[in-house]
Amino acid sequence: MNIVVREATEDDAKLIAELTRAAWAGKVSVTSSGHRETAVVVADHLRDGGGFVLLVDDAPVGSVRWLPLDADPDVWEICRMGVLPEYRGSNLSQHLLEAVIHHGLASGLEEVRLAVRADQPKLIDFYTAYAFELAEELEYSHANPLETPPLVMRRSLKH
Repeated sequence: MNIVVREATEDDAKLIAELTRAAWAGKVSVTSSGHRETAVVVADHLRDGGGFVLLVDDAPVGSVRWLPLDADPDVWEICRMGVLPEYRGSNLSQHLLEAVIHHGLASGLEEVRLAVRADQPKLIDFYTAYAFELAEELEYSHANPLETPPLVMRRSLKH
C-alpha cells in the first residue's frame, strides 16, 4: 500500500467535498453540515486556511482541512477530517493529522485545535495519543448551534 499525503489546491474543492460526504455517510450524525458539504465551501476553506488529500495507491481516500481562528491567526482549527469507509481500520487518518501538525510546526503556529462531536467520545483517546488535550474552557468556532456543542481539544506547538 503506497500512502501519500499531498497539499490540496482549489482544483481539489469538488473532490474534497465528495470525499467528506462519502466519509461521513453513516458515520456522523445526519444533522452534521458535513453531509451537505459543497465545493464552494471547500474552496473558501482552502483559500482561508488549507487542506490535505490522502492517496492510497494513487486513489484519493481521505482529506482534512484547517482554518486560522479569526481572533488568533496563530491558532488553526482542524476540520472535516475523514477517510472513506472501505479504508478505515488501517490508521490512515493519522497521516492526515500528522500532516497538519507538521505543517503547523513549519508555519510557526502556537497551537492547533479540533472538535470532537459529543456522539463520538472514542475519538478523544485517538487525539490524546497525538498530544491533544481536552480544553473544556474553549468553544469551537464552527459549532452547529442546533447540536450539542462539541468537545474542543488543543495541542500546543510551542515548546
